[in-house]
Amino acid sequence: MKKWTVAKLNKDRAVAISTRHELPMLIAMLLDIRGITDDEAINDFLYNDSVLSDPFDAKDMDKAVDRIKRAIEDFEMICVYGDFDADGVTSTALLYSYLEAVGANVMFYIPAREGEGYGMNKDAVNLLYENGVKLIITVDNGIAAVEEIAYAKSLGIDTVVTDHHVPNSVLPDAKAIVDLHREDCESSFKELSGVGVALKLVMAIEGEYSDCEQILENYSDLACLGTVGDIVPLVGDNRVIVKNGLMHIGNSDRCGINALVEESGLSNRKITTGNISFTLVPRINAGGRLGLSKKTVSMLLTDDEEIAYDIAQELCEDNTTRQLIEKEILDDINERIKRNPSIVQNRIIVVCGENWHQGVIGIVASRIKEIYGKPSIVISIDDDGCRASGRSVKGFSLCDAVFACSDLLTQFGGHPMAVGFGIVRENIKAFIDAINDYAKTVEMPAHELELDCKLNPAQLSVALVDQLSLLEPYGAGNPTPLFGLYNMEIVDIHEVGGGKHLRLSLARADVVISAMKFSTTKESFPYYIGDKVDCAVTLDKNVYNNVESLSVIVRDMRFSALDEDALLYSKETFEAFCRGDVISREQCMELLPSREEFAVVYRFLRKSDGFKHSVEVLHKRLNSAKISYGKLRVILESMNELSLVEIYEGMYDTSIKLCEVEGKVNLDDSLIISKLKEVSENA
Repeated sequence: MKKWTVAKLNKDRAVAISTRHELPMLIAMLLDIRGITDDEAINDFLYNDSVLSDPFDAKDMDKAVDRIKRAIEDFEMICVYGDFDADGVTSTALLYSYLEAVGANVMFYIPAREGEGYGMNKDAVNLLYENGVKLIITVDNGIAAVEEIAYAKSLGIDTVVTDHHVPNSVLPDAKAIVDLHREDCESSFKELSGVGVALKLVMAIEGEYSDCEQILENYSDLACLGTVGDIVPLVGDNRVIVKNGLMHIGNSDRCGINALVEESGLSNRKITTGNISFTLVPRINAGGRLGLSKKTVSMLLTDDEEIAYDIAQELCEDNTTRQLIEKEILDDINERIKRNPSIVQNRIIVVCGENWHQGVIGIVASRIKEIYGKPSIVISIDDDGCRASGRSVKGFSLCDAVFACSDLLTQFGGHPMAVGFGIVRENIKAFIDAINDYAKTVEMPAHELELDCKLNPAQLSVALVDQLSLLEPYGAGNPTPLFGLYNMEIVDIHEVGGGKHLRLSLARADVVISAMKFSTTKESFPYYIGDKVDCAVTLDKNVYNNVESLSVIVRDMRFSALDEDALLYSKETFEAFCRGDVISREQCMELLPSREEFAVVYRFLRKSDGFKHSVEVLHKRLNSAKISYGKLRVILESMNELSLVEIYEGMYDTSIKLCEVEGKVNLDDSLIISKLKEVSENA
């Protein structure tokens, strides 16, 4: 359940932007909403295609260049030490290919996710020492490798760190540390991904008068993949990198990228940040999750088309395998939730299972977070040690919550929105209790759906989509504009794509529009013809036989005139009661149903022969009865206890089935109602 919000807009400022820059009003509004308001920022955002900030603004960049140039000149063995995700893989390929092109004696190393984990490790350093490495250049890692870099130094190996993660209080003893998040770094732009830092390093090695446009032409395809894959804000240098990369990925000189594009089904299609994010990057990441990162780098570097296509095909197969593994875990969790709904009533959802693949538990945590709108952690239990990955909602620092329980963990790390940690099996229950106790001490924000603005359906046109193209490329920090169409009446529901998708006809006043709701069957669609709904939509255009038409895609939908604040408050009150939290007598009474309210719900279910959509939808269908959401939950739980209904509520679907009942049922036999009365009397 998400709370819909509309972005704040300074209309006067937007009008001024529109006038000064001769921009359509909608574009000026979206620039204001995104905080791009002064003339220099607007011009840079809209029109800068080739200018990157000075790489030597970064602390230690001069030291890094000096040490690397000496290694190149002396033909010392250099190792580019990367990481197994898309950012780390593309960083490795970019820097390796550059160093090889300038005649360096270079190799690369990617640690295995399973067995080695993230970053440098001493076994890897020993292997590099045996291979004669004299200089390690880290990409997308290294800032936390204090012990490993000291160990390398003891073996006579120098290290240059290039990273973009936030440093700890102690920096490694390296020849140079290029990390824009160093407190003493005065770089004007600090939001580069690991591959962005690697690209800046190449610019710096090329020298003060390096040809930025030529470097972007040579390497922006790789830099774009890693930048989009790491979900850094697409503003400033990142925007320039991605703009250039999008031009070159579809027509790359790298047969590995061409092979990946073709095997992913993107040939002859416009390459966008969207299909990079959802098609190319998952395949690159699948290699890291399932152990093919070194092959992925080889694919990006090879000049042999046959090798490139073989690896690209293998990555696509691995991505399919990853999806199947992910589905198996989610299906397992779904069944657990159906059997034990209390799992998702906690402030922070924690689920654990035996031998879940550690490479996909982060994705699974993200899926759970999106469905329930709560911070979520997934733990894979293994005899060799349990690993966990978590994802948070905006406004709640999950790393602070995890770090508060550090005495129960074997290792931990992360940032406000994502964490990873190790834990022994015996501490899992104590951890679940402790992290939820911590969550009681801070305000848990609602999971929000952020709309840029509301639109009148009469405003929708292909011309509007053409205006929006000024803001591309979209991504983190510059999301695809999401618009609200409010008080729309559903006038038709039509199945398309063999029943896999829906085409909706939506009307307001005299305007009727067509909108697509993808991956939704008619059976699972909870709305009827005649319902009034609000739709969160994105806009695109279709071109068929040289004829352009508007495409409206529904990303989310809710009933119109929904009192979200009241619904969310009632939901939280019910869950607090179920958790055993202290609630007031007034809150107890708000949850206690009368016999008549109980009867209203039962009669509705009898008349409908049960219900197959979410409780939120059932609550709306019962709206005339003025029964609160929390009270409806209590009624359903009572019915379930008394064997009047069977409720199966999972992540994707809800089923309420009527049971055969003989004789009268005594509501006082309901445990939840008895408990509510007891709490209210003692409150």
